[in-house]
Amino acid sequence: MKIAVTYDGNGSVFQHFGRTEIFRIYTIEDGKITAHEDADSSKTGGHSALAPFLKERGVEALIAGGIGGGARAALASYGIEVYPGVSGSADEAAKAFAEGRLSFDPSATCHHHDHEEGHSCAHHGGNGGCGHHEGHSCC
Repeated sequence: MKIAVTYDGNGSVFQHFGRTEIFRIYTIEDGKITAHEDADSSKTGGHSALAPFLKERGVEALIAGGIGGGARAALASYGIEVYPGVSGSADEAAKAFAEGRLSFDPSATCHHHDHEEGHSCAHHGGNGGCGHHEGHSCC
């Protein structure tokens, strides 16, 4: 099985799916990570192209920080399961997923289309997963 994690390039889960420039893609066999690679998505064309980009690489599940409803629907249409609301180390998140112990917030969403002032991020229960970047407190 292959899973992808939104990756910030410094080891952490990137908190805004639609602006992800690197996905760390892990291969999991028998509950263990057997390989990983970084896939550059910076030239895909944005939000709408990310789901097919991941599917082309055989990804079956995505671990992310914040992710909006449109992206969730696009990923679902490609058969990719979403595990949102995750923060911290990308490698640790992938390991936890492989071992069946990933803590995530299924209701973590972002309610914006661009990163303009005044956007909001809603997390209901669970671990939240919103980090801070680019002066904003969300996804």
